[in-house]
Amino acid sequence: MMQQLSSYISSALKKPLPLEVTERAKLHLVDTFAAMISGSRLLPGKKALTYVKSLGGKPEVGLVGTSVVTSVLNAALANGMFGHADETDDIHTPTYSHPGSGVVPAALAIGERDRIAGREVLRAIVLGYDICARILFSLDAVALRTAGRQATSFGAVFGAAAAAGSLLKLNEREVRFMLSYAAQQTAGLYCVHRDTQHIEKSFAGVAMGVRNGTAAALMVEHGFTGVEDVFSGERNFFFTFAPKADPKQFMLLTQGLGRDFAIMRSAIKRWPAGGSIQGSLHVLQEMIQRHGFKVNEVERLVVRIPQRDVRSVNNRDMPDDCIQHLLAVMLLDGTLTFKSAHDYSRMKDPKVMAVRKRVELVGDESLTDPLQPWRCVMEIILKERRKLSHRTMSAKGGFDDPLSRQEMEEKALDLIVPVLGKSRSRKLLNALWEFDRINDIRSLRRLASA
Repeated sequence: MMQQLSSYISSALKKPLPLEVTERAKLHLVDTFAAMISGSRLLPGKKALTYVKSLGGKPEVGLVGTSVVTSVLNAALANGMFGHADETDDIHTPTYSHPGSGVVPAALAIGERDRIAGREVLRAIVLGYDICARILFSLDAVALRTAGRQATSFGAVFGAAAAAGSLLKLNEREVRFMLSYAAQQTAGLYCVHRDTQHIEKSFAGVAMGVRNGTAAALMVEHGFTGVEDVFSGERNFFFTFAPKADPKQFMLLTQGLGRDFAIMRSAIKRWPAGGSIQGSLHVLQEMIQRHGFKVNEVERLVVRIPQRDVRSVNNRDMPDDCIQHLLAVMLLDGTLTFKSAHDYSRMKDPKVMAVRKRVELVGDESLTDPLQPWRCVMEIILKERRKLSHRTMSAKGGFDDPLSRQEMEEKALDLIVPVLGKSRSRKLLNALWEFDRINDIRSLRRLASA
């Protein structure tokens, strides 16, 4: 298995992508850039920026949304925190990991430093998604969460390492060393979800893995050697993190490589909110458009979502991850924007609080499906006792109903125009749609900086 894995990673840049995979990768690239640029202005992004600036370092890579140029590892860390500064970034729904903010910053860091062409960087990003997802499949992401580990942290370190290592042209043996160094730096506790300001979650949930995975690749590039097969033998990676698992499960690490691309099973959030709320916002928006009711007509709103999602969105202190709050805001405004979803002051707004009391959240085990998590059944009782109901078994943005380019641009512009302005934002998006034709991705720095 290790031979197959290391061979695939070391030769991935030479393997062309199917056209539909390239197109999906561009959608996720645009989405991640938008998340990073908007995240640079949120609290976790601001903290990452001041921290990284204090470190100094050789100016090699730009921090998107800023004018700062710093070292490769500092950039991987900061851009990773920017990308997951809230819950706007993409998600690999079967594993609940965040591959975009976990892989793209690593690929951009190496690509910009070494002035690599966009085609190769895009191929490395797709590879990173593959390895991020497969390490979690082999460990069982649900079992990791149950054990109190932050699954997306595990995926990020291996996804980032794979993307960076491929761009550094590591050979098969060096890739095996790199995977061992990535395994040594694997960490992350699920208690990070108790972080009310998302600073620790943006670091430990994603950016720590980006930095560590990039470091693993760079250390091997500089001649570090080590264990050649961290996934087997005495007291190996699986022995430590999946001691009760069926060994057949470990083979998922390489199953389908080169045929089944994880990015095709990844989802882009239509709404600037947590993944577990996407189905609810999708259904409510359609009901408002279909029936045209106003907030003062709503007596009660009952929303049913998968049981496993309730804990992560129920009455949270963060506006963009609180289902009752966001549904109340959408009822009042008729829609949801990045600004309204991140406005902490509205959590104390008497109008919002009054509507929020009418929202009832129910966890429904029958809606739980690990491959289709963005499900929702909603019932709205109007004041004249008329009942409206609607449902979705796969919200817009899910892997089987992806956003179009136009829909992706609408979301991206909502996030980045306040930072870059309309003209620069349009130019950046045009460049990203042609990313695979760029000869040197460092040329993007001037468009993504502010």
